[in-house]
Amino acid sequence: MITLPASLVILNLMAFVDSLSEAEWHPFRPGVTAHWFYKEGDGGASAVLLRYEPGARVPEHEHIGYEHMLVLKGDQYDEDGTYPAGSFIIHPPGTRHSPGSHGGCVALLIYEKAVRFTAPD
Repeated sequence: MITLPASLVILNLMAFVDSLSEAEWHPFRPGVTAHWFYKEGDGGASAVLLRYEPGARVPEHEHIGYEHMLVLKGDQYDEDGTYPAGSFIIHPPGTRHSPGSHGGCVALLIYEKAVRFTAPD
């Protein structure tokens, strides 16, 4: 569990992303690293930056709660389409997908509840 001791204000999200050191990115899935802002225990809410290497893909998972995703850099795709930088996507509870990136990307994801992986890595 990662908690915030106080309100977090980031005035320039892109500059913040660019300022992160390699040590501040943590393994998430093969080819995907994460920088967590917060992560509640027991499958609760979280906010994370995910960084995909070119060609990386996350296994299929189901959204138990809402997921809000903003593609900050690069491209991301899933079974429903391709999303260039600036795309904002909301996945409602019950939806499933296996997102990936052709050229690499960074995306901000905010989860109401943790996802449930339905396929192995």
